[in-house]
Amino acid sequence: MTTPSVSAAERSRSARIGAVLFRNRSWLPVPFLVVPLLVPVAQTTRGWSIATAVILIGELVRLAGVAAAGSVTRRRSRAVQRLVTYGIFSWLRNPLYIGNLFIWLGFVIGSGVIWFLPIAIVLFAIEYTLIVRYEEGVLESIFGTEYVEYKQRTPRWLPMPPDSAASGEHDWGEALRSELSTFAQYAALGAAFWLKTRLT
Repeated sequence: MTTPSVSAAERSRSARIGAVLFRNRSWLPVPFLVVPLLVPVAQTTRGWSIATAVILIGELVRLAGVAAAGSVTRRRSRAVQRLVTYGIFSWLRNPLYIGNLFIWLGFVIGSGVIWFLPIAIVLFAIEYTLIVRYEEGVLESIFGTEYVEYKQRTPRWLPMPPDSAASGEHDWGEALRSELSTFAQYAALGAAFWLKTRLT
């Protein structure tokens, strides 16, 4: 098997920084959660009602991405077997990260620490812009022109209806199984915020 060449995009400084963040991305939500948990602000039922809706939107976006791409979305390696360009990936290139943004912001909203929202958005933008630079470089290295053409017709962050709908398989069962650990994290966070209301 021929080893694919490394694209200029993957060799860029921002992509190299993004590679480090990519391998450690499980830790990236920490500031989004530690600050809301530690700052003593009153939580309200209305706040958590809005938060729940925002979190559900984020999780639905994540599920659509995982159903199309498979549990490979949890990879830490550079190995990518196929380029997914259908389903939600035909609307935008990074649905899982957009889903994460909604989820994290939902927990911030529920916490009542509203002043942290713009800071959280800026943190997200910096961290994930670098990660995406790395991922895009890797995909360009592996898939070449096919990925470049996909990138040209599909927005990175803001969804846009595709000119023509590409079809492909979705495994919603696998997506739900893959997200079980994520659901457990939501439950743990919900318990932590509930405990905060008892202690403050």
